[in-house]
Amino acid sequence: MTTQVEKLLPFDMVALLDSDEMISEYLSQVLEDGDSDELIRALGYIAKAKGMTKVAKDSGLGRESLYKALSEGAKPRFDTVFKVIKALGIKLHAEPAV
Repeated sequence: MTTQVEKLLPFDMVALLDSDEMISEYLSQVLEDGDSDELIRALGYIAKAKGMTKVAKDSGLGRESLYKALSEGAKPRFDTVFKVIKALGIKLHAEPAV
C-alpha cells in the first residue's frame, strides 16, 4: 500500500488583500466577530499588504513600533489603533445592530 503525501503551501492572508474591496470585506467580517486580538492581527495583515513602511510613515509611528503594536499578543493603545486605521485609509462607521 502506497501513501501519497501532498505538500500544502502555507496560507498567505496578505496575498488575498489585493484590493480595497477585499480589505473592506475582510475587516468587516473581523469587526463583526468582535475579537480584539483578531482585529489587531487583521490590521497587521492589511498593513503588510499596503506596505509597512508607508503605513508607519502615514501613521506617525516608527516601523519597529508599528510591527510591535500589530504583533501576536500585542495590546496597543486605542489611539495607536486609530492612527493605523487612518493610515490604512479605512473609514469606520457605526450602524444599529439588527
